[in-house]
Amino acid sequence: MVENSLVLLKPDAVERAITGEIIARFERRGLKIAAMKMMKLSREQAGAHYEEHQNKPFFAGLVDFITSGPVIAMIVRGENAVKMVRAMMGTTNPLDSAPGTIRGDYATVMSHNVIHGSDSPVNAEREINIFFKEHEIF
Repeated sequence: MVENSLVLLKPDAVERAITGEIIARFERRGLKIAAMKMMKLSREQAGAHYEEHQNKPFFAGLVDFITSGPVIAMIVRGENAVKMVRAMMGTTNPLDSAPGTIRGDYATVMSHNVIHGSDSPVNAEREINIFFKEHEIF
C-alpha cells in the first residue's frame, strides 16, 4: 500500500551537513519525496508535533532541541513508507541502532539522533498537517 511518512532531519543533521546523504538513501531505496522544505520550528509547532509526550519529563528537552536550529521537513512516499522509513532510521537510541541504519551511521546520543519518522500511518497524517499545507504536496 502506498503511504506517506513525515520525516524530519533534525538540527544536528542540518548542522553537520549530512542531509543530502540521508535524502539520497530514501531515494535510492525507491521512496519519493512528495514535499520538502527547510524551516525553523516555533515552540508551538514543536509542542504540537510532540503532543503525545507533553506530560513526560523529557518533553521540554525535545522542544528545546527541535527548535534550536533549522530542520528539513519532508513527506516521503512509497509502498509501506512508514515501516520502511522506520527500518532505515534505526532505533531511537543510536547506541542500539545497527550499522547501515541512519542513526547507526550518523547519531551518537539519543537526545541528538538526527532524524524523526512517523511511527504509524495515522500519526503520519497528523504530523504532515502540522508541517505542510495541501498545495505544498506533490
